Amino acid sequence: MTIGPTGSGKVSLARQMARSVLALDLGDFGPEVVAKAKLCLLDFLSCAFEAGHHPWSRQAVAIAQAGGNATIIGTSQLSSSADAAFANAVMGHGLVREDMHAASIAHHGVVIWPTLLALSEQTPLHGARLLAAAIIGYETGARIGRALLTSDLARLYRPTGLVAPPGAALAGSFALGLSEDAATSAVAIAANTSSGLNEWPHAGGSDMYFHPGFASSNAIKAIGLAAAGAFGSETILEGEAGLFAAYRRQAAPDSITLFPDGESEIMAVYNKPVPACNFAQTAAQAALRVSHELASTEEIDRVIIRAPDAAVRYPGCDSMGPYRNALQAKMSIPFSVAATLTRGEIEEENYSELDDADIIRLVAVTDLGADPGFTAAFPGKQGAEVTVHLRSGRTIRHALPDVIAATPSDIRARFRAAAIRALGEDRAHRLEQLIDGCEQLGNAGDIAAQCRLDAPERVLRSAS
Repeated sequence: MTIGPTGSGKVSLARQMARSVLALDLGDFGPEVVAKAKLCLLDFLSCAFEAGHHPWSRQAVAIAQAGGNATIIGTSQLSSSADAAFANAVMGHGLVREDMHAASIAHHGVVIWPTLLALSEQTPLHGARLLAAAIIGYETGARIGRALLTSDLARLYRPTGLVAPPGAALAGSFALGLSEDAATSAVAIAANTSSGLNEWPHAGGSDMYFHPGFASSNAIKAIGLAAAGAFGSETILEGEAGLFAAYRRQAAPDSITLFPDGESEIMAVYNKPVPACNFAQTAAQAALRVSHELASTEEIDRVIIRAPDAAVRYPGCDSMGPYRNALQAKMSIPFSVAATLTRGEIEEENYSELDDADIIRLVAVTDLGADPGFTAAFPGKQGAEVTVHLRSGRTIRHALPDVIAATPSDIRARFRAAAIRALGEDRAHRLEQLIDGCEQLGNAGDIAAQCRLDAPERVLRSAS
């Protein structure tokens, strides 16, 4: 057994995790887990295609250096693995509709997929290994997040930026077949880059969009450094100046077990139905049901929203405006509910008119508070209740015990719509075929290459 650097014989958390997964393969996971990974990849790509025209996406693409062999999704541009991963992560996060792991309050897919897609064009990689690596990445980041994150910590630091870099680093290490020593160092070096501050909801900045870009780019660099022989601080998670000491200010657990009893954290990931903050999802869905019983929003006198305490306390979720940009509106539970009541639908367009008089009036008469029952059920369930008091004295109330995730058919429909707009119907169909048959794909790099506007002929024929 390799011992930790202290010579104590105790194996570090980073090494424990690396050791437990490096011998796995896709056959160790059930068909439902593999199917979920494919859906998460489809959903990531749909978000990236759809958000490609947004300012933050264009900015991320603009700073990518030309040259290299890594695809920037929805463009004809090739760049280095790190720059392509940065741009693709920003685009995947650009709608605020990325997949969500509630217990770690983090979006793992927008870091893992850009990392693995970039690596797949750098080194020959079988599709089965790509999928297994992704499942390992979700598991690692989510398990670290469950142990590390609290609602107080999440008010200051962005969970995705804290726990996704080591998760993506272990995913990439597995994908490339790194040794246990190298994989341990990759996790350690990536954990050194864990960061992301939550001032943006207060200040109206666009910092948030770039958090997964930095995480994915840093994971690529951490993997590359470890592969080149760099030695990371093995006790980076549990050490006296490690991740837990620095952020949680408490000792790390003695172990972080991956895939306990055969369970996979990717199955706890849900795909957002609403292009808004995780904590606005269920309340918006409850509001949609209320809207079906409204003749007009002019009837509304007061709006009462109840949600878990973690939702109410997350930065920006209680914002009553003014809203300087769509991101602030997407973070705000009152705005999301008011826009849903006003428009009678939940769409990206709900956040296009920040000064809509009807929406702003409803925000002003909204009371958002924590509900003890929803708080006790979180994070296993993420309930919410919306009560509307009408001027007539009538009350309309709808409650949901948990968010209703986007269904596989929802995910495929929005993927097809976004991919067809970007690539055309034939190319979009071929890309979906590649992902559906990924475990048989000899060259996983074909998936990323198929996302280029000028994909090579070899790739165009690969899914025919």
